[in-house]
Amino acid sequence: MQSSNTSSPIQAKSNIPLQSEVIKRLQVSEELTTFPEEAFDHVDSLEILDLSNNRLSELPSNLDQFTELRILFLSNNDFDHIPAVLARCPKLEMISFKSNRVVRVDEDVLPINTRWLILTDNKIENLPDSMGKLHRLQKLALAGNCLTSLPESMTECKNLELARLSANQLTSMPDWLFQLPKLSWLAFSGNVFNRTDRIDGCGEARSVNSSNGNLSRIVEVPLTDIELGELIGEGASGFIYRAKWLNQPETLENTDTNIAVKIFKGDVTSDGYPQDELDCCLTTGEHNHLIKVVAQLDQKDAEKTLGLVMELISQDYFNLGLPPSLQTCTRDTFVKDTEFDSGLIAQFAKQMVETLAHMHSRQVSHGDIYAHNTMINEKGELLLGDFGAATNLSYLPLLQKEAMERIEIRALGCLIDDLLLLIKKPEEDEGTQLLVKLAIDCMQENTAMRPSFDDVYQQLISGQVRVSSLSFEK
Repeated sequence: MQSSNTSSPIQAKSNIPLQSEVIKRLQVSEELTTFPEEAFDHVDSLEILDLSNNRLSELPSNLDQFTELRILFLSNNDFDHIPAVLARCPKLEMISFKSNRVVRVDEDVLPINTRWLILTDNKIENLPDSMGKLHRLQKLALAGNCLTSLPESMTECKNLELARLSANQLTSMPDWLFQLPKLSWLAFSGNVFNRTDRIDGCGEARSVNSSNGNLSRIVEVPLTDIELGELIGEGASGFIYRAKWLNQPETLENTDTNIAVKIFKGDVTSDGYPQDELDCCLTTGEHNHLIKVVAQLDQKDAEKTLGLVMELISQDYFNLGLPPSLQTCTRDTFVKDTEFDSGLIAQFAKQMVETLAHMHSRQVSHGDIYAHNTMINEKGELLLGDFGAATNLSYLPLLQKEAMERIEIRALGCLIDDLLLLIKKPEEDEGTQLLVKLAIDCMQENTAMRPSFDDVYQQLISGQVRVSSLSFEK
């Protein structure tokens, strides 16, 4: 059992917090089959309760005694439903039932204050109409379920910003979803209308769809031709290794023998199926501000390993930002004392919009436009990564494709808005004013009034934004 408090650490001799201590966070992962009664010693102070990785299937009916509880993690347990007691917890706003056995979500079982809901990797077939009552809902993770539709009542979820709907049974996308005023990060690959051939998490045989015609043709290589080195990164969908060629393909002769290899995980992730990520990455093809893919792993070997071979990024690149926190929910965080000037932010924005325009020209959306998915170097050069939430748009009707551009424009506006908080000098020079206006235009709630990628690009190259300095804190 792990816990945190506001005063001195818990004595090392005991794993159980003392009743007299003010405990705000408690974590227990001990194959529990019943709720830990000792947690009730802290009903007046506990804010975060993490009971993930146990074997729980029920919650106590008096859980609402935890008057300060804001965050409840119950991932990797045995729940087949959402307990109704949650709705009575007065301050509960973040809930995770990821990777349980949930088959139903009943009416009015979710707290009205729910802000962040994670139901990834379950067996949910329907959502209740009461979803529309969740007016504070910002982040909704539903990938890897059996949903065939979304309740129309969710048109009232006006604060929804991020939605993960991939790897379900949706037969189409509802028009109202694309009109939500704050939706910025949307993923919906691997559904009935846009999926490729495989068995889905609901036990259904998945039909074969043709690609959108832009799939890049790259060489396939066996993993035995590659020597994997150290692990240099891990995301929701896979592991990235430093590697080198043992047997370099003829088509890649005279290129660097040092490479990076991404080995995809086999299961559904928080964003969807790894196969969809690979397909979208290959469909997008090459661009100056995307990490170059040079080969894919041949799945004819016994292991059927799914993976990509990429150019090894120079070590002078580093992440532009850090992922959102529990407090920021949908917005990035940054290393303390990070500073930029308006010209550098404009340079980042210009490179980003060029990349997104290229992707959409290939009918692929990114779905995860964030500083933490972006790498930069000290020259201000940018590389956009992580295609985990990418979606093939070729199966959408034209109006929905255009709406997806406006959704990603809002994500770009949020990125610019976040970076503007890091301006070196607080006074508003002409370049800063242009960027502030651009961010406001991109984020406006009337989706039809947002600029296009081309509009944003033209504003950036014609505006009075100059790069005054390329020195900044890492």
